[in-house]
Amino acid sequence: MANSFKYKETQVKVGDMISINYRIKEGDKERLQLFKGIVIKIKGNSESARMITVRKVTKSGVGVERIIPLSSPFIESLKLDKKSTYNKAKLYFVRDLSDQLLKTKLYQVKKRVAAKNKKDWLASKKAAKTKEKEKSS
Repeated sequence: MANSFKYKETQVKVGDMISINYRIKEGDKERLQLFKGIVIKIKGNSESARMITVRKVTKSGVGVERIIPLSSPFIESLKLDKKSTYNKAKLYFVRDLSDQLLKTKLYQVKKRVAAKNKKDWLASKKAAKTKEKEKSS
């Protein structure tokens, strides 16, 4: 099992936010339903058996999870909305978090890493300047 999959030239991994247009048949009518949420699980070894679990929180605050087989003919389109930097295989802890905590946990990790790298970079620049001053004096 993998933590990512490829669907029509789009590489998606666990933690990414995706939009799926799913074709629904109601009687003799057909319509498209948009399901936009976070991929919390990827299941299945082969391409034909691969399934994803997508979770979204409705406006009323109710969490909805949907298991979607990737080989389904009812998937009209799958679009990657936001990439995640999280490295876990399953994101079951997402069920207990609020939207604000979830966004900080999944999508703002890179900012902290970048800030840390910037501090290291500034420290190395400062050390280089002091070495130059010592050499010149």
